[in-house]
Amino acid sequence: MVTRLLVSQGVQLGSRLVATRLAPSSSPHLIKIHSMNPMLKNVKFNSTPFRQPARLIGSSSVRGGLGIFRHLLKLRYWVFGGAVGGGYAVSTTMKEKLEWLNQYLPDTDRWKSYADSFGRYVADFRLPDDSIFRKGMDGLRSAADWLDERTQGDLSVMFSEGSLRLTPHLAEGSAVKQFSIFPDSTPKGGAEAKAGEGAAGKDTDAELQAQLLKIQLQYQQEIEKLEKENQELRKQILLSRNPKSAKPVKMALIDLYSDVLDELSDYDGDELGGQDHLPRVVVVGDQSSGKTSVLEMVAQARIFPRGGGEMMTRSPVKVTLSEGPYHVARFKDSQREFDLTQESELSALRREIELRMRSSVRPGETISNQVISLSVQGPGLQRMVLVDLPGIISTQTLGMASDTRQRIQTLAKTYMENPNAIILCIQDGSIDAERSNVTDLVSEIDPAGKRTIFVLTKVDMAEANLLNPDRIRQILDGKLFPMMALGYFAVITGKGQGDESITAIRKYEEEFFQKSKLFKEGVLKPGQMTTRNLSMAVSKCFWNMVRESIEQQADTFKARRFNLETEWKNSFPHIRQMARDELFEKARSEILDNVMNLNQVPPQEWEEAIHDELWKSVRQHVFDSIYYNATEATDAGAFNTVVDIKLRHWVEKMLPNKAIDVGSDVLMAQFGKMLEMSVQDQLYDKLKGRVVEEMRKRHQWENKALSTLRIMQQSALEDRVIPDKRSWGESIQFLDRALREQRSLLEQQLNEACGPTRTQQWIRWKRLSESQRASTAIRSELEQLLTRKERLHQNLGNDEVTAARKNLETKGVTVESDQVRELWKNVFRYHLLGKAVTAANDCKKGFYHYQKGFTDVQFECQDLVLFWRIQKMLDVTSNALRQQLVNVEERRLEREISDILDEFSTQRTEKKNLLTGKRVDLAEEIQRVRRIQEKLEQFIDALNKEKPVR
Repeated sequence: MVTRLLVSQGVQLGSRLVATRLAPSSSPHLIKIHSMNPMLKNVKFNSTPFRQPARLIGSSSVRGGLGIFRHLLKLRYWVFGGAVGGGYAVSTTMKEKLEWLNQYLPDTDRWKSYADSFGRYVADFRLPDDSIFRKGMDGLRSAADWLDERTQGDLSVMFSEGSLRLTPHLAEGSAVKQFSIFPDSTPKGGAEAKAGEGAAGKDTDAELQAQLLKIQLQYQQEIEKLEKENQELRKQILLSRNPKSAKPVKMALIDLYSDVLDELSDYDGDELGGQDHLPRVVVVGDQSSGKTSVLEMVAQARIFPRGGGEMMTRSPVKVTLSEGPYHVARFKDSQREFDLTQESELSALRREIELRMRSSVRPGETISNQVISLSVQGPGLQRMVLVDLPGIISTQTLGMASDTRQRIQTLAKTYMENPNAIILCIQDGSIDAERSNVTDLVSEIDPAGKRTIFVLTKVDMAEANLLNPDRIRQILDGKLFPMMALGYFAVITGKGQGDESITAIRKYEEEFFQKSKLFKEGVLKPGQMTTRNLSMAVSKCFWNMVRESIEQQADTFKARRFNLETEWKNSFPHIRQMARDELFEKARSEILDNVMNLNQVPPQEWEEAIHDELWKSVRQHVFDSIYYNATEATDAGAFNTVVDIKLRHWVEKMLPNKAIDVGSDVLMAQFGKMLEMSVQDQLYDKLKGRVVEEMRKRHQWENKALSTLRIMQQSALEDRVIPDKRSWGESIQFLDRALREQRSLLEQQLNEACGPTRTQQWIRWKRLSESQRASTAIRSELEQLLTRKERLHQNLGNDEVTAARKNLETKGVTVESDQVRELWKNVFRYHLLGKAVTAANDCKKGFYHYQKGFTDVQFECQDLVLFWRIQKMLDVTSNALRQQLVNVEERRLEREISDILDEFSTQRTEKKNLLTGKRVDLAEEIQRVRRIQEKLEQFIDALNKEKPVR
């Protein structure tokens, strides 16, 4: 359309040059004009003077035909003159009006080829067929129809009185520019003159408005076409460059600004959060008012999930729109790009957004304050940052939290109270205005309407339902709702069908407004219609607000940074500032170094630790399940039989697993000991303990070591041969130590049951309880029983129990049979272990008799052989576990700890709980403020270098 307007002006200029009768002297003017336009170098004009044909003598009809033919020949020069003048006007106007495009359009050979092709097109321009000139008046009419068809009917409008022009109109007190088309000459007369016009005047106005809308839509389509061609060329040029030789692409201006907003949204401090006054477009509206659909129309893609009346927007969604060669979307914390031209990718994006929303909502709640950051890039998108908020509701339904309505309003107020935020107020035009909730909320926050843009959706449904169009007029004039706004817009975001594309909706929107009664009756103005005009106005207002407020915000963060750094110097003068992430990485490095230092532990230390821990864990089982049962045997053969059966069952069922558990415990204990010795900073105490705790849960011994260990233990326990005297002596020491330790434990248990002795009572000023007096009496009676009978078992018979109770009753002590039996086990075992200790001392010099099979003496050391077998099993197991630890488990431990630390590093809440304190919090805040300030300065520098769009 722009080209047609300019060409029409050129045609007017050319028509003035040849309006008079052309003479031979006219040719040099044409040649001069031709030379002034370099794009018409290939066009050849005939410089031969025009000569009138010889005068014909004949009838009047012949003379009339020759006159018509002469005028048609003049028409040729008129058309050629218009083309030449139009070319010159196009060249001059394009240089003046489109000079700003030079910084965006690259200077390549492609443009030269376009100029050459245009020159060839002009050179090939021909008049209609000669038969037209031989048809008299019919031919003249055909030529006029042909000319009107070539100009698509626009010449009648262009040459009409009051030619049209584009006029940028800025509403009073508004930062939003609306672009519309107005006549050059303003109609004379006031409201009284307009009121007096009749029906004919109204029809004329309606036709004029229809023509205005048609021309505006054509203008927008031409602009879109040029933008698409421009984007395609830029994309091809970018893709044709060599990636290896190309310089790194600088971050887009809008992306720099979006990074600053992301940094602020991640900050959870109240003091800094209250200083976030950076501009963004806050989209608010009642639920199901078309709020999300408006945002999708601006983004030119169906990117948000739909629920058929159900609340779908459950958390704020920050959408950063930017221009790019491909129509793609990407989340801030993800590298995946969604192709918005593919329906499958759109469906995946909608599912991802819905999943993120639902996962951000805590149990028992309906909405979340967590921001989902999404960037959308595509050809022709207006650069801005919008925040979509949950819709305002008036009634809470079942399943919602009790505070949902209040939380939604609080969340909306939090974003709208930002003094530099642009409020995009969405109102459903298909419902009664009195049912609106959002207008009252917006008027409360911005009563003067200095930063509010009002959008009326579903205008097609409103036009079909409303009988009085003045209702919509009052809404768009700001006279119906108790609120004011910078601008008022009417848009259509769909036809009620969920599967309709953005392209189809935009086409339907343009066609509706072109035929709309509201527009024809003057209710709607051209600049107030379509989502395209809305997005352009919002983007313009957004960048104006950014330019006005960004310097002040940068100064605020600069002052905040100075205050924090001063506090650090006074509180921690000799400590380097390290934020939580840096402290975590330092602790991570030290922890992994300690894992490597496990290789420095001597083998003997590993084996001694494993040996001691394993014996502590199996000692009670050895005595309770093996040794005490074996002592019930009457001879050495029966003793060995019981021992062999018990040992085999132990190896097959319990011992290998118990040994592996002991090996893991020793490994964890050694690792924790090294952590305590190396990492001295108290900041790391929670982290160290958490790592060790998590390792105990996760670390599992290699499965294939279990079967190998079982075979080795079984082989060691089956060996009854003590090879030499040294081994015999070591076995006696192990047996004596084991018997004495177990006897000491039994004595401790008996003292706890019977209470302190008389001496201890006097020293500690304690008295015996009734149960302790009974236990003391039972113990005394049972010890007398042991002296009276030589052969007793660990399970006391009923006769002995009855006799003991009667003896106690004669002493005035009444007890139950279970009390007697329970205390008898400890008394019997204590007595048995005492005799075993004496027998072990007798075996110290019995190695010689052992070699002869104890045939020359009356004592046998079968219990010594048992503990030799157990000791050998402990030595073999300790050695095998030590090799497994050094060769396999240490490396596995390093990988597992590295994985645990990797998981902690990605869990912000976990890191915050593990690394706490004023030192960490202050360093964290300083780093965050410093990063925000640096990004702001980077953005301001890029903003100052960019020329503002006019």
